[in-house]
Amino acid sequence: MLRIHFTARDLLNVRIARQPDPLWELMCSVCRIQTREGPVDFDPWRDAARRVLRADPLALRSLRVLRTVIPPLGYIPDFLTPAPDPAGAELAAGLDLVRATPRTRLERELAELSGARRPTGRLGALTGNDGPALLTDALRTYHDGLLGPHWARVRAAVENDVRARTHGLLSGGTQALLDGLRPFARWRSPVLEVDFPVARDLFLAGRGLLLLPSYFCWRRPTALADPDLRPVLVYPVAKTPFDAGASTADGVVRLLGRTRAAVLARIADGRTRTTSEVAAAVGVSLPSTSHQIGVLREGGLITSRRDGRYVIHTATPLGLNLLGGAAPPGPGSAPVVGDGRSGGRRGSTG
Repeated sequence: MLRIHFTARDLLNVRIARQPDPLWELMCSVCRIQTREGPVDFDPWRDAARRVLRADPLALRSLRVLRTVIPPLGYIPDFLTPAPDPAGAELAAGLDLVRATPRTRLERELAELSGARRPTGRLGALTGNDGPALLTDALRTYHDGLLGPHWARVRAAVENDVRARTHGLLSGGTQALLDGLRPFARWRSPVLEVDFPVARDLFLAGRGLLLLPSYFCWRRPTALADPDLRPVLVYPVAKTPFDAGASTADGVVRLLGRTRAAVLARIADGRTRTTSEVAAAVGVSLPSTSHQIGVLREGGLITSRRDGRYVIHTATPLGLNLLGGAAPPGPGSAPVVGDGRSGGRRGSTG
């Protein structure tokens, strides 16, 4: 588990990146292409990538270089993912930062990756004068061939997640935003407990936290190894196949059941936010509504927070994505379709 410790100042400086970061997506995608993880989400992309690799020797060569520094498990050098811009990063700017990595840092992080005092072989070659240029050329070639054709889908998925989280932030503030990171993180003020393969504590110490949604991040969040770097938490977003499978109210009803789907929809609309308000809107008893809300909360579809005498419920991005713009009605009526890391970093598969 990764335990991120907040101060009052940190809570005032929690931000969400508005666009996917090209280098983080690239790094995570190299992890994905080396395994069979997430077949529903990633197999169509992997099939397309393999066709490119068979037809383009330069793309294949770039992947071989990148696999040297991006293993599917464990530590990955931080210099490959320099500080992202919350307003939206450009690939060229990121590559310039990678190319400008100081030699001492390059050697230190590659040595940590190799497990030796001085990296040798392919890793050792990357510490030479031509190493940064070789890496940045491989990053650019890989991105252009394997990610560029799919970037619109990547960007759409990330922007959809940002819209949903912004809705939660406007409805319930920073607490609702952090609560909405379930199921892969749990907010226990003043600590955010994140699903992570190694035990680690990160003290923000007033620096704040950048939340970076990612298409190619899978199953659990990832982070930088060096605690002195600007804190960032990269987390997976709902993918297009998931959204497409839940795009109508009828589909949501079949998945959750009519009453539970109606409760989720009433909470998501932002107008019925207390248990009694939801019960009145849906037309079921207060005990039944409380039970349905508890199930939805445990499933990561809503969050709840106390506000004086009342408990306020808010739909999470996962809940909003599941609805997909649909508005399931009350239990007594027909459904209607609406408009709508070991050693530190990552410690896992990016």
